[in-house]
Amino acid sequence: MIDKSVESAEAAVADIGDGASVMIGGFGTAGMPDQLIDALIARGVGDLTIINNNAGNGETGVAALIKAGRVHKIICSFPRQSDSHHFDAAYRAGQIELELVPQGNLAARIQAAGAGLGAIFTPTGFGTLLAESKETRRIDGRDYVLEYPIRADFALIKALKGDRWGNLVYRKTARNFGPIMAMAAATTIAQVSAIVPLGGLDPEVVVTPGIFVQRVVQIATAATQPMAA
Repeated sequence: MIDKSVESAEAAVADIGDGASVMIGGFGTAGMPDQLIDALIARGVGDLTIINNNAGNGETGVAALIKAGRVHKIICSFPRQSDSHHFDAAYRAGQIELELVPQGNLAARIQAAGAGLGAIFTPTGFGTLLAESKETRRIDGRDYVLEYPIRADFALIKALKGDRWGNLVYRKTARNFGPIMAMAAATTIAQVSAIVPLGGLDPEVVVTPGIFVQRVVQIATAATQPMAA
């Protein structure tokens, strides 16, 4: 019997070790798997390479990972904003490496990994510092930059519901990077608000098939917890 459900966030991240590359879903705080990140921090591992849309907000999520000194390198498209003070401090102190990737290229490179492609040509970044030392090519009268897929050892993502086979559905914009990250990581761990019985998800609305998910953990949030009597 296939059962990918695990009992806790701590158990879900138990094999993530020092030096791992970890994709983390989320667009800002939307779709951020906060409890999985907290469990990763508690685990005490470091020297991590984090792939995320941005470099953390405030005191939680990716920002908390950086504050704890666990991140060696971050690959993202939006490293600085008004509340990215932990990244700012670490970067200015030379404690974290940044690979800046335009948002469209970030998504395309992750998609390329999931699709098994060797590389892609993209026009974004051509003629800028981001294209220095990279191969370029003119195709049909337009200039392109060669970019390589982004893969990871692990992906931590958040979905609305899942089943024990790992099939996932998402809530609105919380979907963001989750589906493509699930395809691009060797091990995908999904935090969901509810694990439903097989057949409880309409196949027409399943976004991430279970073949791309290795672990599912149910974590109740304030929105899903029953109200006190």
